[in-house]
Amino acid sequence: MKKIVVVLCALLSQYTFAEPSAEKQTEIRTMLKNNCSACHGVTLQGGMGPSLKPETLANKPDELLVSTILNGRKNTAMPSWKAFMNEDEIKWLVGILKSGH
Repeated sequence: MKKIVVVLCALLSQYTFAEPSAEKQTEIRTMLKNNCSACHGVTLQGGMGPSLKPETLANKPDELLVSTILNGRKNTAMPSWKAFMNEDEIKWLVGILKSGH
């Protein structure tokens, strides 16, 4: 039983993060609207970049999405955003995108 609890805690810890301040949340939402929409479409339905709608992202692992935003994608127009957001802020953004809020 103790092993199960330890493993469960280890698995859950990878999904925990510090939620950004209200000010930073507004800044991230502004970046999403002003920057991401240039490639992903005004309503994030897709364009040059793929759709960021919840139904499109539902089966994508959070780790993949976080890594893509954090590091960008080589040989594509997707830049790294680590100069503007830390990993916790990106995890928050992924949650927002997946929830549609």
